Amino acid sequence: MMSEIHVAFEHPEARAAATDGGKPLDRISLRDHIVEVEIGAFQAERGMLQRVGFNIVVELAPTVGPIDDDVDRILSYDALTEAIQIELEAERLNLLETLAERIAKRILSEPRAFRVFVRVEKLDRGPGALGVEIVRSEDDTDGHAMPINAPAPQPTIVFLGQNALSAQTLDQWIDAFEAADRPIILSVGLPQGAWPQATTEITQRRIDLLAIEQNAWMLAAKDDRCVVRASRTELDWAMKHDQLSVWAPSKMVLDAVNGPKGSAVEMAAWLGSELNATELLVMGEDLPQDCNIPTRTLDLNGPVAPF
Repeated sequence: MMSEIHVAFEHPEARAAATDGGKPLDRISLRDHIVEVEIGAFQAERGMLQRVGFNIVVELAPTVGPIDDDVDRILSYDALTEAIQIELEAERLNLLETLAERIAKRILSEPRAFRVFVRVEKLDRGPGALGVEIVRSEDDTDGHAMPINAPAPQPTIVFLGQNALSAQTLDQWIDAFEAADRPIILSVGLPQGAWPQATTEITQRRIDLLAIEQNAWMLAAKDDRCVVRASRTELDWAMKHDQLSVWAPSKMVLDAVNGPKGSAVEMAAWLGSELNATELLVMGEDLPQDCNIPTRTLDLNGPVAPF
């Protein structure tokens, strides 16, 4: 009995290990995540914020094939904090039990999630932590899918040709991009000058993608607000946190089953389609011939203004 009581008050990781049935699964965890929120059924808890702590462990079904150190193939830790944030922002709740159930259900909608331990505690209601812990598995869901992540915002893709990258007004345009009321992803083309030329098309494609990424890093070196990001997971995170991104295309383009085959600006149009972008803005380059999202040109010589 003492052992069971001890485990009951351990972190959910210990609970998961003690109840794995001899078949332990991969796990990811969130420890001591604290949020200030209004919650509670008592009148004294209305109109005030209190600290609520979250500890979560998710047991995962094994991946199919190698992970290859690829962030897009795993359940991101950010998904756990996003599940908490979504439920806290959905409505004011009276009960920790309701909050824990909703968080667990949202996490279990992730295809790899097999079982989840959710501990939620009020930290300011007494001398100790007052809380609830639940364990739910995929068998407990009612079949109604629920997205684990908040929907990714719809970005605007801005393609910067070489003339745009060398324009004297570039800093002012970056100011405008940062101040925009929607997420902005910057995409660049090939650099000026010469770079290696290969004898096969597939090899040249790799070389050109690397040259574009070198150009992206050159932009990042000019302004630390321009952060180079290569994966869909990184881009989604940056959009949700109102941060500028400069797209490094190699990973997404080469991983795609039906990726873009054309020029850099056509790759930017493809990215816009993949991310359900609101539009593609092109600076210092001709518009792509084939694009299924709205496209327009920004005048390099015109006034820098909100767009």
